[in-house]
Amino acid sequence: MNEPWCRLFKFIFPFLIKEKNIKVTSSGRLMAMLIGNPLMKAFFIIFLVSAATATATGDAPFIIAHKKASLNRLKSGAERVSVSVDIYNQGFTAAYDVSLIDNSWPQDAFDIVSGNTSHSWQKLDAGGHLSHSFELEAKRKGMFHGAPAVIYFRIPTKAVQQEAYSTPILPLDILEERPPEKKFEWRLMAKYGSQISVISIVVLFIYLIITPSKASKKKR
Repeated sequence: MNEPWCRLFKFIFPFLIKEKNIKVTSSGRLMAMLIGNPLMKAFFIIFLVSAATATATGDAPFIIAHKKASLNRLKSGAERVSVSVDIYNQGFTAAYDVSLIDNSWPQDAFDIVSGNTSHSWQKLDAGGHLSHSFELEAKRKGMFHGAPAVIYFRIPTKAVQQEAYSTPILPLDILEERPPEKKFEWRLMAKYGSQISVISIVVLFIYLIITPSKASKKKR
């Protein structure tokens, strides 16, 4: 993946490459894959429009955001969702009054455990990186499809507030049925460990005694 378009695709959509095990080695194969995938085609068109707008305005910030979510099942049976959003400025100038808003988590399905679904920063320099994370607890079972987070920012040359969107997350199977894990019973080991050790030593001792006697009988 050495061509510029391929490297850019890998940077923006790493979640898709990892999930679908996609191997993109040329721009031709990249375009063929985008045309065959309606979702990726739509996101790539949005990206091209954003890139064209940024280029038309000259030296300007260009915001790219990557949203990730992972599940964590607690011993109590509850399930929590850890969400992180990484924001990158790939443009030539700083972005000011940067705000992140992620309203894709309905209150009837999730409770906020730590952090907030929104955050703001005073400035994001060119080539800079910002990160925000929060944790939720799921209230109900089922498949959840989260929308992209929205990033608002301002640039000195424009009075209108600008906005950008993060990548979407992969579908989350909340509270899915999982087969019981086979765990080693350490309590039994602690309780009967000494007896097992003694029996093992006795068996080994008997084996060592019997083995030489069998060898001597064969020689005779």
